[in-house]
Amino acid sequence: MCAELRRLLAIGGSDSCGGAGIQADIKTGSALGVDVSTAITAITAQNSLGVQAVEPVSVEMLRAQIASVCSDTPPHAVKLGMLYDAARVKAVADAITIYNLHNVVCDPVLVSTSGTTLLEAEGREHLISMLPDFTLFTPNAPEAAVLTGTSVHTSSDLLAAGRILLERGANAVLLKGGHLDGSESTDMLLQRHSPEPLFFPFRRVETRNDHGTGCVLSSAIASGLAAGVELAQAVASGCAFVHSALQRSAHLSNGSGRGSMNLLKKRR
Repeated sequence: MCAELRRLLAIGGSDSCGGAGIQADIKTGSALGVDVSTAITAITAQNSLGVQAVEPVSVEMLRAQIASVCSDTPPHAVKLGMLYDAARVKAVADAITIYNLHNVVCDPVLVSTSGTTLLEAEGREHLISMLPDFTLFTPNAPEAAVLTGTSVHTSSDLLAAGRILLERGANAVLLKGGHLDGSESTDMLLQRHSPEPLFFPFRRVETRNDHGTGCVLSSAIASGLAAGVELAQAVASGCAFVHSALQRSAHLSNGSGRGSMNLLKKRR
């Protein structure tokens, strides 16, 4: 019997500078030994200084991309990134049902690092309604605040927001602490059937090259799930992968603003 590739389907926006979005998903999966197929929701013109333009792919084309992949090489896991608007969120929700997709990791891309809105209010409402469909939901502190309508400034605030998302139907929430103050950046995993949160602390890396950290983390976790790794271990490995990439990127010259990370391990 032939061996089967472990496959990840990445659904999200294209990033022309390659540090986030679909390009980061492909790089991450490749670094972790997972084959990545894609369905693009929108095309962006962006670089380390910000997002200059966004143009959506038609809903019909988005549906066609997902159908093409799932009808021939069904994925073992799915990573959701920038979904752009309510119509495209609904198309993805339909696909999860139609193709019985499992191991779905959703990174709720709401606003770019430079402040460009990437998912409008109606789309956010549809995304919240999909929480039961996700294996893992991965908001950072600002995203958790927007999605729960609460103020998030401390780790306690972040945990409280996570519990609200569980109450609204999430199966598991990884709350990313990178936007909070302190010498450590701690991500927190809340699971519906586990009484205590799991903490993943890492010493903060001082670098300008942190473009796409959320995309890479969610892709790394989804790659672990595609390979058959249990959720908590996939999260631990994903966090370590991003931390190592930040360390490798700390002193690189990579654009004039928020540069991309080096996702490839050094070869001897």
